[in-house]
Amino acid sequence: MAIIRHNPTTPSQRFLTTMDYSELSKKKPEKSLLAVKNKNGGRNAQGKITVRHKGGGNRQKYRLIEFKRNHDNVPARVEAIEYDPNRTANIALLYYADGAKSYILAPVGLNVGDKVMSGEEVEVKVGNCMPLKNIPVGSVVHNIELRPNQGGKIARSAGIAARLMAKEGKYATLKMPSGEMRVVPIACRATLGQVGNIDHEIMNIGKAGRNRHMGVRPSVRGVVMNPCDHPHGGGEGKSPVGMPSPVTPWGKPALGLKTRNKKKNTNKFIISRS
Repeated sequence: MAIIRHNPTTPSQRFLTTMDYSELSKKKPEKSLLAVKNKNGGRNAQGKITVRHKGGGNRQKYRLIEFKRNHDNVPARVEAIEYDPNRTANIALLYYADGAKSYILAPVGLNVGDKVMSGEEVEVKVGNCMPLKNIPVGSVVHNIELRPNQGGKIARSAGIAARLMAKEGKYATLKMPSGEMRVVPIACRATLGQVGNIDHEIMNIGKAGRNRHMGVRPSVRGVVMNPCDHPHGGGEGKSPVGMPSPVTPWGKPALGLKTRNKKKNTNKFIISRS
């Protein structure tokens, strides 16, 4: 989809950009594939805020996405490409030959009327889903499982794709969007192609109100607070952080600190990091 730049008739529109949504073919979602999405405003069961900067936003309903793609050997027709407020990627509505309906992530090049299928021995084309052992080396894939029959976990956001680099024994080597090289079991499934809505990352929100519509509340920098509210606070006029590295409001290191557990069991599947 293309990006629309607006004439700056107001200050908030000076840098605002929006999508033209020309790819979408259906406005209202399929009712049978909707679920209630409750909001908690970042609060836990005690009513205490555990995740800051969340709250408000437009009311949304969750679209039930078929990440497992386990409706095997039944051809499906792409009925529509739809908007999903819960993710950056667009979604495709599938009508299966046996009467079932489902949503999948819409890859680049998938159009209304196309036929897709999932299974062990299906054609290698965009939108089809199959185990990594049946996908040619060098292919671009998305919605990749980490464990067989678990459902896709990797490469699901707009414009993202991983590349199948090698297959050896029980494992396949993938080059992740971050540049990381990782192995996953060769029986895991993946979908051919790159996730659509590529232009999403260059879209400019443009104004604070648009962030509020998405459920994001304001964030205040620590350096403009008082010392009693944040370790970065205090000082006369504009002051630096005043410590070797930035910290959170609770004094824990932030911005660049690696938080992944060095003893995590799945570290053995990572060949090299970006």
